[in-house]
Amino acid sequence: MPKLEQQKILESVLFAAGSPVEVARLAEILGCNIPIARNILLDMSEHYKAEESGIQLVEYNDTFQLCTNPKYYPYVARLLPNVAKPSLTQPLLETLAIIAYKQPVTKSIIEDIRGVNADHAVNKLLEYNLVAELGRLDAPGKPILFGTSEEFLKFFGFKSISEFLEKEMAKERESNVAQLHL
Repeated sequence: MPKLEQQKILESVLFAAGSPVEVARLAEILGCNIPIARNILLDMSEHYKAEESGIQLVEYNDTFQLCTNPKYYPYVARLLPNVAKPSLTQPLLETLAIIAYKQPVTKSIIEDIRGVNADHAVNKLLEYNLVAELGRLDAPGKPILFGTSEEFLKFFGFKSISEFLEKEMAKERESNVAQLHL
């Protein structure tokens, strides 16, 4: 099957899905292996970027999803006002940063680091689906463990939590080098 036809098939499937689809499932649909499907998807993503398309193909943890180009989000919001992005206050951002760096983490650890009660912040981040319950710690009281969600990756534009951590460590190294030169 020609590559262009495979791209059209994947575009149709991803559009119809409306949510992330695993690369393995897309490969199965195309009847090819995962590396071939991934290459086709990456070519599609590059094409959308080069064309500055109204849509983009984004990857999260071995899944792909068609999404609106953030440049055009204000226009989509006019049609779908209930799709507003969450408003992240400073306390929410601080709590989210702790969860992202320390995950899996309990609420008591978040409170120890921030020095304030974290109930509201954690509940709001759960409501926004930026964090998720990952299980329970094997300790007295079995406290809930929190970590970032796939929505966190989408919101901040990362493919995986490891990509987020790598970029943050690179920023920290650059900052340290800059301070050495002062």
